[in-house]
Amino acid sequence: MERKIIQKMIEWKKQSERKPLLLDGARQTGKTWAIEKLFGPRYFRRVHTFDFRLKPTLHELFIGTLEPEALLKNLSLFLGEDIDTRQDLIFFDEIGECQRAVDSLKYFSELRADVFVCASGSNIGLLESFPVGKIQLLDMYPMHFEEFLMASEEEDLLENFQKQSRLIAVHQRLWQHLLDYYFVGGMPEAVNAWFQLKSEGIHYRCNTVTRIHQNLIEGYHRDFGKYSGKADAMHIESVFHNIPIQLACSVDDSVKRYKFKGVIPKKNRYQELSTPIDWLCKSKLAIKNKLINCQPRSPLKALAAKNLFKLYFFDIGLLGHLLDIGYQEQMQQKMIEKGFIAENFVQTELSACMGKPSYYWSERNSEIEFLIKLNSGAIMPVEVKSGKRTMAKSLKVYKEKYQPDKTLKLVGTVGGNLQNQDQVWPLYYAAFIAGLQSLQ
Repeated sequence: MERKIIQKMIEWKKQSERKPLLLDGARQTGKTWAIEKLFGPRYFRRVHTFDFRLKPTLHELFIGTLEPEALLKNLSLFLGEDIDTRQDLIFFDEIGECQRAVDSLKYFSELRADVFVCASGSNIGLLESFPVGKIQLLDMYPMHFEEFLMASEEEDLLENFQKQSRLIAVHQRLWQHLLDYYFVGGMPEAVNAWFQLKSEGIHYRCNTVTRIHQNLIEGYHRDFGKYSGKADAMHIESVFHNIPIQLACSVDDSVKRYKFKGVIPKKNRYQELSTPIDWLCKSKLAIKNKLINCQPRSPLKALAAKNLFKLYFFDIGLLGHLLDIGYQEQMQQKMIEKGFIAENFVQTELSACMGKPSYYWSERNSEIEFLIKLNSGAIMPVEVKSGKRTMAKSLKVYKEKYQPDKTLKLVGTVGGNLQNQDQVWPLYYAAFIAGLQSLQ
């Protein structure tokens, strides 16, 4: 399955001198696959993989000097073959398992910028120290909706998606795939199974995806105990499972601010839950959407309160799994809570395609789900509506108060004219918001 992040890796390779490339992302989002199966074999003579989780003896190579020449010799001897630094890719997999290997990236950057060094890890945000300014960092997320369409191998539909077609026939097919995506999510193993088993019955496909989801959740539970450090693994697990529950409690127009009371016994304040919440966010398993409760302006970061935010889940398929929402329920879209699914979908699309902090606006009974800062500094409000009823009372209030230059509403219909100041798009085009940032 193709991943769009490969293009950024190609751009990295083309640089005459480069910092080591580091892929950060949640466990099982496809970091190793992207490097070993897609990027590496296509653009290098050979990929030399050093997996610090699989082979703990690798740690010993980094005990002494971190000087690149010595490390290259040691790595070659460990492999039993030469490394051609002009044509080969050196890949440090699960580099977070070895702090000294992380530290070595600084010296590759300073002393051997010609060498192709790439690394990945699922606990990068939890490291004690980090070579700031000495690496090129890329965040890897679960497969977003366009990558899901790429995996479907329906080339005509993908082409129409990329053109943002408004044809009714295209909308019907894209909407069906969106509902499929709500169930499957973007974890590569689940996506691969979904499309590889197209010839099987729907029950078999769904059961297979459900088993994959369950195995992934169990893997995250193990990670909580292994990497929690000073944090309490049970507290991390409690918050992890509480995020879907709080999202599902939003039965009206919009997801509500995350509530700290009742998540962990006798802990009712942000200060008491900040450690597990921050742990999950640093591990890319949760996404904060911070509250702006005044007139939005640039920089939004300066207006956001530290302890007021929504918490979204990192993958829409695993979100549904933890809430026991089956495939048929997703298809029917009759759940009173379906609005939170659409919101979480938009959040994950924005994270994957923009990678920037997320903000929302709320005053009294009005709420705008997302605020997007354009390159001009102007703030564009984005309201999310999951169904065909597209009345946007909050957007009307926001426009009357602040007169924004541009607004966007994401809905469950084919939408409206792309050229209007007040645009209406179908939900599945949420990723194209990234292209609006250059507008003045």
